[in-house]
Amino acid sequence: MDDEQRYQAAVSKDPRFDGVFFIAVTSTGIYCRPSCPAITPKREHMRYYRSAAAAQEAGFRACKRCRPDASPGSPEWNIRADVVGRAMRLIADGVVDRDGVEGLAGRLGYEQRQVRRLVTAELGAGPLAIARAQRAQTARVLTETTTLPLSEIAFAAGFASIRQFNSTIREVFAVTPSQLRDRAARGRRAPRARRAAVLAGPLSDPAAPGLIRLKLPYRPPIDTGRMLRFLAARAIPGVESAADGCYRRTLLLPNGTGILSLSLAAARPAASGGTGYLDCELQLEDLRDLTAAVQRCRRLLDLDADPQAVTASLAASGPVLGPLAAASPGRRVPGHVDGTEVAVRAVLGQQVSVAAARRLGARLVAAYGKPLERPDGTLTHCFPAAETLAAADPAALPMPRPRAAALTGLAAALASGDLSLDPGADRDQAEERLLALPGIGPWTAAYIRMRALSDPDAFLPADAGVLGALARLGALADGAGGPAGRPKAARQAADLAERWRPWRSYAVQHLWAYLEESTS
Repeated sequence: MDDEQRYQAAVSKDPRFDGVFFIAVTSTGIYCRPSCPAITPKREHMRYYRSAAAAQEAGFRACKRCRPDASPGSPEWNIRADVVGRAMRLIADGVVDRDGVEGLAGRLGYEQRQVRRLVTAELGAGPLAIARAQRAQTARVLTETTTLPLSEIAFAAGFASIRQFNSTIREVFAVTPSQLRDRAARGRRAPRARRAAVLAGPLSDPAAPGLIRLKLPYRPPIDTGRMLRFLAARAIPGVESAADGCYRRTLLLPNGTGILSLSLAAARPAASGGTGYLDCELQLEDLRDLTAAVQRCRRLLDLDADPQAVTASLAASGPVLGPLAAASPGRRVPGHVDGTEVAVRAVLGQQVSVAAARRLGARLVAAYGKPLERPDGTLTHCFPAAETLAAADPAALPMPRPRAAALTGLAAALASGDLSLDPGADRDQAEERLLALPGIGPWTAAYIRMRALSDPDAFLPADAGVLGALARLGALADGAGGPAGRPKAARQAADLAERWRPWRSYAVQHLWAYLEESTS
């Protein structure tokens, strides 16, 4: 975007650009979302920044009205596969807070100096500044939603000292941490202020330690009904559950375990018709995992997507997919909370039904999963770690020997670091290494790329569901149906999907949903 396009987005208060860029106002010293309801400032007083961190580095503080730090994430970082895109996904997952810029550079395979230069050139702020802005957001959530002492919040949010915590909060929000907490308490008491506080996100029950309730922002529309059905059909007992419009599951996080609850049936846009919100509840053993847990929820539900951009592209792609995209503009690509888990589950699902894969997963969890110290209802285990599965005897696994060998081989590659499926993994390199493993074929690699690596442009041309949907839509030539014609049909599907770039993962979801609806 150029400055003229940014200005027009600000004048129109377009919420699609919240999180894509930020507007700083030199006459007031604050920065806002493009959709901020305040009167649009004079153009000569407006400055544009690619990140909240860059605005903060330039000396601007966050607007108290539109809460720009609570904007949805930019959809750009899932689309881009370059170093900066990978770096932003890792920073969002908390890698800089845990391992520093050195750890970030190591995962990217670059020198620290090069990473700093590339990120700063793109966003106007380096990795440390971006992580600092993220820590400020985490600290605000904890300050407003819990009764933890502020000293504990400072270290849980990732700050190195109380002094650094106090200084950052004052600089970013123009209030002290105590004032921030008092303001949130007043907002909960006053109905009008409470409505405004929805923009800030969090509401919590301070009586429950480790329990945080917050709202996850997204760009409407969103088809949570389809998302819930997809997750429910694949929910592994002990690890996941889906009932009464709520999806719950266990989490294995960097510093401990956790449980998330997402109220998918309660998705709602803001009163102004702008950014929408989903209710989320997190139970964390270690509050330092809040940033990572929130980001994994966002990846799971594809909350940083721009559905209007995706739908506009697919709706104009032709008669095959166009009507499906236009009829379901809120469709998202279900991601996952753990790349290792989705890769293992992809192997479990080879050549079997979804229900059979789910039963295999339940047996694997019962035998090798990590039990929770405090089970919650049906949630009793975390999914087995790669190291645990790598050490398992293939003969003891509840599946055919070749698939068991493929599973343990995959787990060994993940445990050793030869294969990385973290948010910042190089997608092409990961797929290449997956295909080099015994028992991992193109379907499995593409499925992992779509769900574990959040690639918006992965495609499964030989998938039975994709081919079944295309056949019902009359998009395959005569003679391409049936097992004998599968290779020919797959080639036709791959050729047809070229016009769906760069959103082929979304095309797969439309085709799967169409097949389910047409055969139910």
